Amino acid sequence: MKIREVRTRVAQWSGKTTPLSPHFCTNPMDLLSLPQSSSMSTFTFHSWLVVEVMSDDGLVGIGNAALTPLVTKQVIDLHLKPLLLGADPWDIEFLWQHMYRKTMAFGRKGIGMTAISAVDIALWDLLGKSAKQPVFRLLGGRTKARIPVYASRLYSCPLEQLAFEAKRYKTEGYKAMKLRFGWGPVDGAEGMRRNLDLVRTVRETVGDEIDVMADAYMGWTLDYAKRMLPLLEPFNLRWLEEPVIPDDIRGYAELKSYGRVPIAGGEHEFTSYGVRDMLEARAVDVLQVDTNRVGGISQARKISAMAEAFSVPVIPHAGQMHNYHVVMASLNSPMAEYFPPVDVEVGNELFWYIFDGEPEPVDGYIELDENVPGLGLTVNEDSMKRFRIVE
Repeated sequence: MKIREVRTRVAQWSGKTTPLSPHFCTNPMDLLSLPQSSSMSTFTFHSWLVVEVMSDDGLVGIGNAALTPLVTKQVIDLHLKPLLLGADPWDIEFLWQHMYRKTMAFGRKGIGMTAISAVDIALWDLLGKSAKQPVFRLLGGRTKARIPVYASRLYSCPLEQLAFEAKRYKTEGYKAMKLRFGWGPVDGAEGMRRNLDLVRTVRETVGDEIDVMADAYMGWTLDYAKRMLPLLEPFNLRWLEEPVIPDDIRGYAELKSYGRVPIAGGEHEFTSYGVRDMLEARAVDVLQVDTNRVGGISQARKISAMAEAFSVPVIPHAGQMHNYHVVMASLNSPMAEYFPPVDVEVGNELFWYIFDGEPEPVDGYIELDENVPGLGLTVNEDSMKRFRIVE
């Protein structure tokens, strides 16, 4: 089997979007003196990259990326595609190293590694289809009958609305859910109180038998996070996510060292080298790498093994099949994230509009079918008509 073609398409959403309310979610832009409405808009994803790796025997492997899709597409088209054409996809480790080393001067992290991740995911999907096996079987097989997932949404909103949403997730059978903070350092003590109101509302709504997590999405400073920790401690959070920017590994380690609230992060880290530095620094209690950023499935499986040796569980950022297969094959991944389908808002939900095959949870669990080869996704070409397509 040889690679015959590599096709990239950017799907740009052209339909209706739900506007984001003020203080929708903290983020790194909050520290700048910008209008509140423009803050979170920097971190919305209203376009998506679809990568298809086609073999000479008619199989198609599908990968994807959500970060800067137009630029990521150019990296693949100009730098990665030429070295892939004519190659044997079963030499997947060599191909990963070739892509990584060819783009070393400008890649390594960010856009370059996102491009490699998208291609690598497509290659693993292709190998699964060639072997007539689900990808998780190629990664070592099933470590759990089904995957527990947590409902990941609960953005900052009026408290009655937040309570209603949290109660709905509990009723639907989720045993864990994650909320977002809406206020950060520039909002002072009043913002801290409002953040606590969000956590208190969810905790009182779902009770103590449900795990609750909270995400600051890189929007706090170390000083602010240190002030928040003792205030959050009574709510027994399963973790506090991305309390500081990802480059501040020492800040993560300091927060973790207090032992007051478990610290999670890593969704904006890249490759096993970056994660190694986090683990050696004892920076996180929970590692949250994202397979379509960190270097694809090839890197995610290595990271899972490395984190297991540090006794740090891996609960990948985002749902989606490329993460679910990694979770299924690792005993060190106790659960996965799940974005409930909603109208287009932040952009995470576009996955539901582009692909068919994404599993939906029943009583807080998803299942992966052993009879479906590859990752189990197909591109919904009819739904793609709702997008502006850039070839």
